[in-house]
Amino acid sequence: MNDTVLIVGAGPTGLSAAAGIASVGRKVALIEKENVLGGAPILSRYAKLVPSGEWAKDALGRMVKRVTDNPLVTVHKGTRVARLDGEFGGFTATLADGQSINAGAVILGTGFTHFDSINKPEWGFGTYEDVVTTTQVEQMVGAGKIACPSDGRVPQRVCILLCVGSRDRQIGREWCSKICCTVSCNLAMEIKELSPKTDVYIYYMDIRTFGLYEDKYYWRSQEEFHIKYVKARIAEVTQGPDQRLLVKAEDTLVKRPIVIPFDLVVHAIGMDPNLDNPEIAKVFGVGLEKHGFIDRGEHYTSSFASTRRGIYVGGSALGPEDIDTCVSHGLAMAMRAVGDLSAVAQKAA
Repeated sequence: MNDTVLIVGAGPTGLSAAAGIASVGRKVALIEKENVLGGAPILSRYAKLVPSGEWAKDALGRMVKRVTDNPLVTVHKGTRVARLDGEFGGFTATLADGQSINAGAVILGTGFTHFDSINKPEWGFGTYEDVVTTTQVEQMVGAGKIACPSDGRVPQRVCILLCVGSRDRQIGREWCSKICCTVSCNLAMEIKELSPKTDVYIYYMDIRTFGLYEDKYYWRSQEEFHIKYVKARIAEVTQGPDQRLLVKAEDTLVKRPIVIPFDLVVHAIGMDPNLDNPEIAKVFGVGLEKHGFIDRGEHYTSSFASTRRGIYVGGSALGPEDIDTCVSHGLAMAMRAVGDLSAVAQKAA
C-alpha cells in the first residue's frame, strides 16, 4: 500500500488538493504540463476574481507558495503522465520526461479550455481587431487601461456578448458555462471604474448570476454603474463606414431588429472540456461524459470518484465551475483519497 497521492494539474483545484493532502502528513506528487503553476487564472492573466474581488495573481500566488513551500509536496513542471499502470493502492505513473512515480491514488484537477471564438466567426472575432474576448479584457484591466486594439483609443461604447460558446447547439455547445454572466457583470463594472465615460452594454439571452451573485453583480451593475442590458438574439457583427463595429440583433422584448455601433465588442467566452481530455481518458482509463468533460462515478457514497477506482476528479474537469467551487472540490478530493487509502490500510492490517 502506497499512501502518496498523485495530483495531475496545478490550477486552483490541484493546488487545493495538494495542500489538503500535505496538511494531514501525506506525500504529494504534483504534475503540471505547463512551466508555471496556477492554472487558467495565471496562464490567462485574469484580473480580479469573482466573487472575492482579489487579484488573481495574489490569490493564486498564495496557493502556489503554500504548496511549493511544503516539503511533503514534490512538483513536476513541464511534463505529463504518459502511462498509468497498477490499481488503487499501487499505481505507477510514467511521466513524459521518463520519471516514474508510485502512488496509492490519483486526483485529476485537469481543468478546462476556454472556448475559441474563431468558431463563432459571424460575431466578428478574427475578422475585426476590436472584437476581443473576456480574457483579453481581463488583461486590459490588469494593465489598468481599457483600449481598442486597433488604435489604442479609449472606447466610448463597449458591448459584451454573452453565451459565446455556451448554450449553442449549432456549434455543439449545449451547456451553460455557469460563470460567464457573473464574470461579465463584474467586468462591465471594472471597465466603468477605469473609464467612467464609457457606456457599457450587455447583450443576453438570460442572465444567470446564480445564488448570492444576483445582488452583488447583476443589480449592482445596473444601479451603481448604469450598465445597460439588452435582451437580444445576435445576428452578426460587421463594420460600418466609420470603422465602428455594428452589432446586429433582434431585441426579443419588443420583437424588432436593432443595430447599434460600438468601439469594442467583447465575447464572453464559455468553458470547453480540456482539449487533452481524450488523451487523459486513455492514459488514466477513465470515462468522458457526452460533452467531453471527465465523467464521474457514483457520487453520493463515493464523492468525486471517476469511473476507475482510486482515481478522483473534480473542479472544472467535471464541467463548468467557478473558482471557489474548484478550491472546495480540491480539498474534498484530498480528504476522499486519504480516507479511502486509510480504510484499505486498516482492513489489510
